[in-house]
Amino acid sequence: MNGNARELAASFDLEKLTPEFYENPYPTYRALRENEPVKRMPNGSYFLTRYDDLVAAYKATRAFSSDKKKEFAPKYGSSPLYEHHTTSLVFNDPPIHTRVRRLIMGALSPRAIAEMEPALIALVDRLLDTVAAKGSFELIGDFASAIPVEVIGNLLDVPHEEREPLRDWSLAILGALEPVIGPEASARGNKAVADFLAYLETLVARRRAKPGNPERDVLTRLIQGEPNGERLSEKELLHNCIFLLNAGHETTTNLIGNGLVALLKHPTQKQRLIQNPDLIKTAVEEMLRYESSNQLGNRMTTERVELGGVMMDAGTPITLCIGAANRDPAQFPDPETFDIARTPNRHLAFATGAHQCAGMALARLEAAIAISRFLARFPNYALNGEPVRGGRVRFRGFLSVPCVIEA
Repeated sequence: MNGNARELAASFDLEKLTPEFYENPYPTYRALRENEPVKRMPNGSYFLTRYDDLVAAYKATRAFSSDKKKEFAPKYGSSPLYEHHTTSLVFNDPPIHTRVRRLIMGALSPRAIAEMEPALIALVDRLLDTVAAKGSFELIGDFASAIPVEVIGNLLDVPHEEREPLRDWSLAILGALEPVIGPEASARGNKAVADFLAYLETLVARRRAKPGNPERDVLTRLIQGEPNGERLSEKELLHNCIFLLNAGHETTTNLIGNGLVALLKHPTQKQRLIQNPDLIKTAVEEMLRYESSNQLGNRMTTERVELGGVMMDAGTPITLCIGAANRDPAQFPDPETFDIARTPNRHLAFATGAHQCAGMALARLEAAIAISRFLARFPNYALNGEPVRGGRVRFRGFLSVPCVIEA
């Protein structure tokens, strides 16, 4: 195995991934962590797999920049995708990042999130009624993906009859963030940004004419800005609305889907959660750790810096492998074991530091309600065919999981 692991680490190239890797990246992550934890890629970037190295990069925001203008210019050219991914919250440094984040966080306050709970429960129960009527169902399409689209649609107050294209736009834009994309994925992503912007312009115009309650309607809050007069430019406003949908949509879909599939693969843990429903909070944290919805992050060094014993020049691209760090035995005892009561569980599924996910409290609430109510209603759900992976390395989830409710 050791020779194998060394070979696996030595041959790893993020730009040339194998079907086996997409199916199960964890043996490769482990080999890298043990043999080449700060791995230089053929393209000159570095790939990090140790927990402590990721935390160090997340916390040193000055030396490890999130600004993607330099990195994305050759990949996207001057396209809608370039404009979007260099304007959105996640790919910017302070002070822009601080300003946008403060506005978004204001609308995602603990009180605002607590107020969403009754509507969220009602939504989940409606979806479960539909599933019950079908008997055999598709876990992602019929359940997991329907929840975040509704939640974000409510946050931005998008009329129900206009939500149909949101999921496809989001998948196309995020799909273009994969390490290597072909002309088709690029064209799909650019069209999605253009269509989404055109739609948002009309939505924003309507909201300016008739504002909502800024305590609950994130779009109204972003339009009105801070009491001190700080506001987003029109471009920042539109792109961060797209970002909000994207950030909250695919990752939460994956969290719910990955979590329910992980329980099927670990029947003792599934039984344990059914018998102790109050374990749902630690169970969700373990699902986030064990099968992170978001597996990769990126930074660019702004100065000559040392990380994990390696000196890096300014302008070096870094890939932070969250999926590997979340199974680092130096941080998590017995990391390959799925344990719904694991504590402490300081996973990096939501990153850490200044860029820690702004919507993490909302994602946790969505997953806890969706998974606990699903289990209470259908304790005997089972696979009804082979689950299909999403075929993505950055965002790990399923495209479809055929299931059946067994009596």
